[in-house]
Amino acid sequence: MTEAGDRTANWARYTAGSLSRAGATLCCVTLTFDYLLTRARSLTRDGRRAVLGIAGSPGAGKTTVAERLVRELNGAGEPWVAHVPMDGFHLADVELERIGLRDRKGAPDTFDAAGYAALLGRLREDADDGIVYAPGFERVLEQPIAGAVPVEPAARLVVTEGNYLLLDTGAWARVRSQLDEVWFCELDEAERLRRLISRHERFGKSHERAVAWVMRSDQRNAELVAATRDRADLVVPVTAL
Repeated sequence: MTEAGDRTANWARYTAGSLSRAGATLCCVTLTFDYLLTRARSLTRDGRRAVLGIAGSPGAGKTTVAERLVRELNGAGEPWVAHVPMDGFHLADVELERIGLRDRKGAPDTFDAAGYAALLGRLREDADDGIVYAPGFERVLEQPIAGAVPVEPAARLVVTEGNYLLLDTGAWARVRSQLDEVWFCELDEAERLRRLISRHERFGKSHERAVAWVMRSDQRNAELVAATRDRADLVVPVTAL
């Protein structure tokens, strides 16, 4: 068997064996999206700006949940909910090359965690002081883009999503205190891996390279994130929504 075939076979064996593990950890409480909308609205009851975090492993559906929350909460009226992804705090490839971490892109130490925590603090504290600009992340280029996400003063709720919101090491430990709640997105493990590989393929990787990256890099990060699950205020079984 070729090296690529070995990797694909290893991935298949992993996903087959992980189904029972994922089933053992899924939240047993039936949640509806209407419940999530009500819970998110309740965070802004006292009129101040609130920040809701959406955490979870790579490919678990964080962005999908966050974007749907923002879209349905805003409806057709004046926008009052903003979306600020953590991914804008990826270090640029040129910096990753300089510090020797290009092949570990996506790991906790390849982000500006201190900058992310500082932005969350500013979003909470400077809600009425004009537009706050956050960086975005361009998936095609796989590069952060400065000043790409404007958060208007009218935004009373900011939804932020990313892998490491509940990590308690290094500068990541500063993040949790800036969030009113953190929800943890959980997805059947085989489906999460399938979606993650498909995403890498969609942005230019061959199937073999996508599988290799997921099993070498993304999966190591996913295991680190999974260990933070119990720190969440709510576990959201994405498949049930």
